[in-house]
Amino acid sequence: MDKPQHILDDKPKENCGVIGIYSLSGANVIPMAIDALRALQHRGQEAWGLAIPNKPPLKRLGLVSAASSEFKSIAEEYSSPCVIGHVRYSTMGRSSLENAQPLKVKDLCVAHNGTIANVQELSNLVGGCSFTPQNASDTLVAAQRLVSLISENGQMGKALSVLKNEMVGSYCFTFISDDNSVFAARDPKGFRPMVLGHKESDDTYIVASESSAVSAVGAKMQRNVTPGELIRMSKDGIATEMFSDEPKRAHCSFEFTYFAHPTSNMEGTNIYVARKNIGRYLAKKFPIKDADLVIPVPDSARPAALGYAQELGVSFDEGLLKDRYSKKGPLRSFIEPHQTDRVEINRWIIPIKEIIDGQHVVVIDDSLVRGTSSKAIIKALRRAGARKISMVITYPPIKFPCYAGIDFPSQEELATFSNGKDLNDEETIDMVRKDIGADFLGYNDAENLAAAVGIPADSMCFTCASGNYDSLGITPEFKSREEIKGEAS
Repeated sequence: MDKPQHILDDKPKENCGVIGIYSLSGANVIPMAIDALRALQHRGQEAWGLAIPNKPPLKRLGLVSAASSEFKSIAEEYSSPCVIGHVRYSTMGRSSLENAQPLKVKDLCVAHNGTIANVQELSNLVGGCSFTPQNASDTLVAAQRLVSLISENGQMGKALSVLKNEMVGSYCFTFISDDNSVFAARDPKGFRPMVLGHKESDDTYIVASESSAVSAVGAKMQRNVTPGELIRMSKDGIATEMFSDEPKRAHCSFEFTYFAHPTSNMEGTNIYVARKNIGRYLAKKFPIKDADLVIPVPDSARPAALGYAQELGVSFDEGLLKDRYSKKGPLRSFIEPHQTDRVEINRWIIPIKEIIDGQHVVVIDDSLVRGTSSKAIIKALRRAGARKISMVITYPPIKFPCYAGIDFPSQEELATFSNGKDLNDEETIDMVRKDIGADFLGYNDAENLAAAVGIPADSMCFTCASGNYDSLGITPEFKSREEIKGEAS
């Protein structure tokens, strides 16, 4: 079914995944790249692509697996011992092959995970003519500026040390040059994740957004890429340098509750274990004594719900299941770019009446952004006969837009938006509770989440909850969805 034009014009900023691979033994790494991108599919479902030296990038719309009939021919045509790759959600620009990544600027291809907040300002440094929201991306502007700086400074590291002072936002980059070098760079505050791995059997190094991609190709994770670090992989081996010595960290807290794959290890913490621990800490914060049953909203809330139930000593069960055989059932509703897709997905989350009927159900969810999913789920549980419904959210109330790569483009879309009313935290939560139809609503807080994860709260980014943009170094001008759309028209 064709989507209405006003929905097609909805261009949220979202998350992505990147890889960079280099085989010192000369092995063809394209099959490995495809497997790694499939392992990062949860980070981007709009488009994917890969790039090798001296060839235009290969780009495809949709899921990696949708091109499975081409895998053999792609591996032969693009055979190479080095590659970068990308799975995409739109940061800026429409979901088109033109904006799919990697992008090529002169002899450098680039893949980017993150969002450049001052892209218009940056575009002025490269002539100002290359950026319009409809047909270009923040990645392209950053790549153009970087190539310009490389031509001035002669080296990638020196260019990045200049660019980091000009560019505001979050970024993990992988680059590949026509001289057969692969580079990887992580922003100085570590907003977005990046890890380094090695596959011993064919002496291949891999950099990826998450360790799940490293494991998927049979490699072993060696370490996190240090914020402000540039890694170069070439025939001479692996070399590293720091392009920034910024000491303060701002790891995205949303990675730990939602985005990252549960098998991944991030900043020294296993995501599944962290989420289970978040559930335990939530049970201490909200010990709902008369609960009969704890259920997760599938899928990423499952470990938190299990931890909550175990800590509270209440039964855990699967009261909601996704229809794995529907077209949209297995996908993730928050990161679908269009509202109609989110609604369609929610129709395929099915309550199990025999588990729910007559029970006081505690529903654990990883986040509450727009409220669309929560409202639909609570209605479904009511229809299934739930006696009482308490909802506990693993993430703090989201009140502000994100300018570091997550999809909160305007305050008016958020469930916490009070439309000009001056509400305190308690009143805001009660407003959301009534809107979604729950009997009780409890949100996590930043300190509790950070303690559960095992990372200091001041080393994590909670800007979308706090409204404090100091970590990005900006004072944003909040815009409505209509204003955002107007700029792109």
